[in-house]
Amino acid sequence: MNDRIELHNITPPTDSQGDTVDLYAPREKIYTRAFTGLFRNVRMAGGALLFLLYFGTVWLEWGNHQAVWWNLPERKFYIFGATFWPQDFILLSGILIVSAFGLFFITVWAGRVWCGYTCPQSVWTWVFMWCEKLTEGDRHQRIKRDKLPMTGNTFMRKAAKHSLWVFIGSATGLTFVGYFSPIRELLGDFFIGQADGWAYFWVGFFTLATYANAGWLREQVCIHMCPYARFQSVMFDKDTLIVSYDPRRGEPRGARKKDLDYPARGLGDCIDCTMCVQVCPTGIDIRDGLQIACIGCAACIDACDTVMDKMNYPRGLVSYTTEHALAGQVTRRLRPRLIGYGAVLLIMIGLLTVAFMTRPLVGLDVSKDRMLYREGTDGRIENVYSVKIINKDQLDHTYALDASGLPGLKLQGGQAVKVPAGEIVSVPVQLSVAPEQLPAGSQEVIFTLKDTAADRSNSRDTDVHAKSRFIGPSTR
Repeated sequence: MNDRIELHNITPPTDSQGDTVDLYAPREKIYTRAFTGLFRNVRMAGGALLFLLYFGTVWLEWGNHQAVWWNLPERKFYIFGATFWPQDFILLSGILIVSAFGLFFITVWAGRVWCGYTCPQSVWTWVFMWCEKLTEGDRHQRIKRDKLPMTGNTFMRKAAKHSLWVFIGSATGLTFVGYFSPIRELLGDFFIGQADGWAYFWVGFFTLATYANAGWLREQVCIHMCPYARFQSVMFDKDTLIVSYDPRRGEPRGARKKDLDYPARGLGDCIDCTMCVQVCPTGIDIRDGLQIACIGCAACIDACDTVMDKMNYPRGLVSYTTEHALAGQVTRRLRPRLIGYGAVLLIMIGLLTVAFMTRPLVGLDVSKDRMLYREGTDGRIENVYSVKIINKDQLDHTYALDASGLPGLKLQGGQAVKVPAGEIVSVPVQLSVAPEQLPAGSQEVIFTLKDTAADRSNSRDTDVHAKSRFIGPSTR
């Protein structure tokens, strides 16, 4: 038996010159270059739509309230014509599950298109990079400025950049808080110092978070903080669309003149201009193969296609493709994993739609009074209850309340209750029964609530039930 402990060499690695490689090297700042192209236009159109939805929806009105409003103090959540209550939070779970499977489906099919085109981190980062280009110039100008001592002109340009960043961050924070506190009242009170203290806290928090994430952290969030960057590789297969460089066509690389007969010199289509690296928001070289830092934004595709056009070479040296296509094999568009995710996604969307369409628009909650029972002047046993009726509809309703479960049971109070739209009404009711008709000291009773206008076309049948206990003297 060998009792010796095995030794491992833990000497830090060295480069070709024998110098020690720092495994914890400081972050290198990424200077992205401006570019044009099809995928940039698609991303800009999608980003503009997302900005319009985010900043515009909060200003819409529906009836007498904000169209989308998470009214936390009153536990009401308005989404256009629907009002949701905490009892409906199971539907929120369903929405999150459907969103997760939608993300799984799109990832198996088209890779990280969510990251490249619709992720808020990416969308806001592209906007912040545009502000940087607007104030400090394109890539080579920013590199040159950062290498020179600070001047008045450089200071003013950087101040303008950070001012734009803070403005966008504060607009983002105000809008976010506006979904929880009506935006019109919030803006009116915010700038005169009359808003709630928590409003200032959360606006400041989201302003700082937006400024830091989109202005400073940028690719660090995508590479090191986002969990999607880690588990998305599990969902990839060799038929998943990825942004990739075609080494069979591009290698060997080499600079050349436009009219040079480069195939005769043994060169591929890649002229080694590094434009694909200069436009990448995460600073990777797509020619090194598929990498965890690639967010699938296709900036390198646009840049490379522009260079290919100038050289009169065919486009597609960098493109959306698959590992099978790169290897010269056939790409399968439909495969079991994709079909499985799609089928589950459609089923869950259907179930969630049915749940939304059939959810009850009235809630009924019954609480028994702390007094067990009392005996009325007529000798009947009486119990008192507090009945809470929640109208989840956008219309006023009148409900009829009834109770059953005991022979000869009588209900007093609450037979007809009018509840305004989106309100809660609490009414006291009394149940009574003759002593000889009470078989035991405790008996289950059922309260039934019916909508008196349930037959009209714009109302849903809202019969709901709630159970409680009727307490009487012990029969022992």
